[in-house]
Amino acid sequence: MEKKRTLIISYYWPPAGGPGVQRWLKFVKYLPEFNVEPIVYIPSNPNYPLVDETLLSEVATDLTIIKQPISEPYKFASFLSKKNTKSISKGLITEAKKQSLIERLLLLIRGNFFIPDARKSWVKPSVKYLSTYIQDFNIDTIITTGPPHSLHLIGMQLKAKLGVKWLADFRDPWTTIAYHKELKLTQKAKQKHITLERQVLQNADQIIVTSTITKQEFQEKTKQPITVITNGYDVEKTEVISLDKKFTLAHIGSLLAKRNPEVLWNVLQELTEENQEFAKYFELKLVGAVSENILKSIKLYRLSDYLNKEGYVSHNKAIGFQKKAQVLLLIEIDSEETKCIIPGKLFEYMVSNRPIVALGPKGSDVEKIIVETNTGNYFSYQDYDNLKNILLKHFNDFQENKLHTNAIGLQKYSRKELTSVLADLIHSI
Repeated sequence: MEKKRTLIISYYWPPAGGPGVQRWLKFVKYLPEFNVEPIVYIPSNPNYPLVDETLLSEVATDLTIIKQPISEPYKFASFLSKKNTKSISKGLITEAKKQSLIERLLLLIRGNFFIPDARKSWVKPSVKYLSTYIQDFNIDTIITTGPPHSLHLIGMQLKAKLGVKWLADFRDPWTTIAYHKELKLTQKAKQKHITLERQVLQNADQIIVTSTITKQEFQEKTKQPITVITNGYDVEKTEVISLDKKFTLAHIGSLLAKRNPEVLWNVLQELTEENQEFAKYFELKLVGAVSENILKSIKLYRLSDYLNKEGYVSHNKAIGFQKKAQVLLLIEIDSEETKCIIPGKLFEYMVSNRPIVALGPKGSDVEKIIVETNTGNYFSYQDYDNLKNILLKHFNDFQENKLHTNAIGLQKYSRKELTSVLADLIHSI
């Protein structure tokens, strides 16, 4: 099989932290094993909301990385409000009725003057630079990955200009993503997003999505081939870790304002008040950025004394927290738009051998995967009694030292297995 030189256009790359960087860091790691030579194109001066220097060690020393500068409004917006700008760039958007005037202004500007997103100014210089690079170095295929979805505009223009084969990878949906409702979009801005999304979907040679629900959505908008390649897990080297002595419920990753499962806080309040043993051993561990709205709810339900707030940690440390926890929490916003969202941490949770307790909308892709792999339990925000019963069961198993999972069928979610699917697409177009 002939080797394919493939240019991957991404905004997130080490030392960027957070989930956005993991997908293509791992694909690039394994692509050479499938006769694909990856070349990575990234900004030289990005404004990453989260930084994890430890990920730099995972980048191969012989990988070709090319960079060009980017102009981003977040740097200038921080003069108005550094705190609000940083929160918005992390996705920690305050509830509408509690937003300050400055936050409302920043969201209005972000939503209506930077379409499709705040990295749009990188499109034109990137197309100019890469047009020459692609021809000079005989690039066979280009891949764009979003968000930020402005990167797909780079791919679309390069294809139109050079006739190069182009794969568009959607880590999240575009116009139906939940936070679009928070951007105070005018009707004109909404229509521009819809138009750009349709152009990208109809011009890409191959579309890649991370969930079956997103595939179904996109199939109504394009006849181009769409393949689901989920996120996955990699074999992580960690020291032998002892489980927490306490009955820890741990959530790893950002907890946005609307990811606020009051049903869970209510259940935990009742359990701590009704069961002295539960109150003695229980600990709620939150690892990552947490919205003030969440912290206020935890306080309201009298759970603050049980809270251990770790803040943002490196990816390696996050893996350690996952393996130590007694139970892992996975929380998604309860809405129709989030049924297609499969957090990258789900797959790392699945191989941690710890039971997952997930909350989200009924009929989500996350629910299907958890059931299929036998890695935990999934609840809607209205499922009070069953949630309470399973937490009590887990606590009893914890006391008897028999709290674990019996996962099945995980291999297809390994990063190497997923990369083989991607490589087949690259070789086939």
